[in-house]
Amino acid sequence: MIGWWKTWKALEAKGIMGINRRNADYVLKYNKRSLYPIVDDKIITKERAIAAGIHVPEMYGIISTEKEIEKLDDIIGGRSDFVIKPAQGAGGDGILVIADRFEERFRTISGRIISHEEIEHQISSILTGLYSLGGHRDRALIEYRVTPDQIFKSISYEGVPDIRVIVLMGYPVMAMLRLPTRQSGGKANLHQGAIGVGVDLATGLTLRGTWLNNIISKHPDTTNAVDGVQLPNWDGFMKLAAECYELCGLGYIGVDMVLDQDRGPLILELNARPGLNIQIANDCGLTHRTTAVEQRLAELAAQGRHESPEERVKFAQALFGHV
Repeated sequence: MIGWWKTWKALEAKGIMGINRRNADYVLKYNKRSLYPIVDDKIITKERAIAAGIHVPEMYGIISTEKEIEKLDDIIGGRSDFVIKPAQGAGGDGILVIADRFEERFRTISGRIISHEEIEHQISSILTGLYSLGGHRDRALIEYRVTPDQIFKSISYEGVPDIRVIVLMGYPVMAMLRLPTRQSGGKANLHQGAIGVGVDLATGLTLRGTWLNNIISKHPDTTNAVDGVQLPNWDGFMKLAAECYELCGLGYIGVDMVLDQDRGPLILELNARPGLNIQIANDCGLTHRTTAVEQRLAELAAQGRHESPEERVKFAQALFGHV
């Protein structure tokens, strides 16, 4: 009992946020339920981002009913690569990434050869709600397949690395690079075996990594170091993340972004209930940072003003940078 108490006090002193505190003090406090559909449905998120002039992977088409599966050929046209996602999916489940064509069939990112009928079956499963939050009927989104920037070639296995930034009331508070592995099947989802690497908010320099809840310094597949990597266009990523507060209206979100080798930073999706493993990757608790933002908001409210996305980024980088 004494040992447990000491551990808990040590975590509290470090500012580690637990799931109960996240839900009670941030998700419930800052996220209106009426706004959840904006982030829980990837199609709605994408449409609002496009309207706001925020860059996202190009949307090729939407399939909403079994009958509309007939439109698949028209949607993909002569493209050799594309991505199919459940609009309301979570954790990367149900996503099908096509990397190339092979005669009359298709090759997935993992190298598996599948038929046109298998793709149709996957879309049908998406429509039934197999991968959706709550099991409700869903829509299938067909979109541009991101080509990762070459900087990730040595520290990622297949798939597309992404950057998760936790944002409180428009202020970035913590960032993490998520790297696919062989175990994760090329997906950047930590619970499937991807690596989480902390990122310094001020500079965009990667810190240490966490894999399956263990601290690591090298990628298990490429054996290259995951720390000390300078992410390009970091200020652009930070500004994108800050702008997502105005985009969705939710006060506590996880912003997932990617770096395409041709199109630069793109918003992938938003999450109203971002996970907490980001604290392990950064060796730092969220609570101290979120408290600092709340104090900043109180000061601004007393002055009767608010800050722009650029000002919010500047504040966060000055206060939360590791270096």
